[in-house]
Amino acid sequence: MKKNLFEMGAKLGEGWGADNKKKPVKEEKTEVKPPKKHRLHLAKEKRRGKTVTIVKPFHLPKADLQALLKSLKKRLGTGGTAKEDALEFQGDISEQVRNALEEMSYRFRV
Repeated sequence: MKKNLFEMGAKLGEGWGADNKKKPVKEEKTEVKPPKKHRLHLAKEKRRGKTVTIVKPFHLPKADLQALLKSLKKRLGTGGTAKEDALEFQGDISEQVRNALEEMSYRFRV
């Protein structure tokens, strides 16, 4: 068996190790909050000439965030995606998104 070129003759004992052996695992620390404890913020951005409506920060597990996104997309009749702790919707639909989330008892910053 051939050794890795960079490890030939290297003594990797005493806590030293090769960088290419183990990748650190990212731990998702998500503080789950009920809808009434959320303080959401709406933003609009222009991307390639199109408007995107962004709602963040959500304090939900990834599966619950995907389920919320799916129900909102169906209800609003638009496309969208979930990125980290934010939901992004296609189009300038900030009032519709706000009304739909407020009906689900989410709160917004003033």
